[in-house]
Amino acid sequence: MINTNKTFDSLLVLQYQSGNRKAAAILVKRWHAKLCKQAYWYTGDREISKDIAQDSWNTILGKISDLKDVNRFGSWALTIVTRNAINYLRKQKKELEHLNSYKTIPVDSNQESSDEYQDTLMLLKKAIQKLPYKQQLVLNLFYIEEYSVKEISGIIHVSAGTVKSRLFNAREKLKLIIKKQEL
Repeated sequence: MINTNKTFDSLLVLQYQSGNRKAAAILVKRWHAKLCKQAYWYTGDREISKDIAQDSWNTILGKISDLKDVNRFGSWALTIVTRNAINYLRKQKKELEHLNSYKTIPVDSNQESSDEYQDTLMLLKKAIQKLPYKQQLVLNLFYIEEYSVKEISGIIHVSAGTVKSRLFNAREKLKLIIKKQEL
């Protein structure tokens, strides 16, 4: 049995490759929501997923002439979105690490207590790195950058309740991780 949607998409790709620009508009209309959902699965953020899908369309339409098997358009387009979403997450992680590198550590005049402080700080940093990225992000914004829950909500485009939930879950996981490390 032939999949009519796949066949229709293949015809649209062939038309676009032949110079029919209207075919691209139809492809976008048919596939944009699917591409946004694919990006959302990785990012968990609707606005960011829309941006990733839009950037992916630039790549898709720029490279569609190189697509040899037009029947594979859907999987090919979803692969591009997936790679862009993963690249976005990597970039965000690098930016977070870069921000963390600017943190200053206060030095205590008493060397012994300073060493204890450094050990505790290292233990805490290792524990935080074991948390999921989203929880690391809210912890950083709340405790290090000192943003309010409402401000964090605006920054990462989630509800204030979601921010509170992530903070709570991050604290609980940190407690468990630290307890395991101390044993």
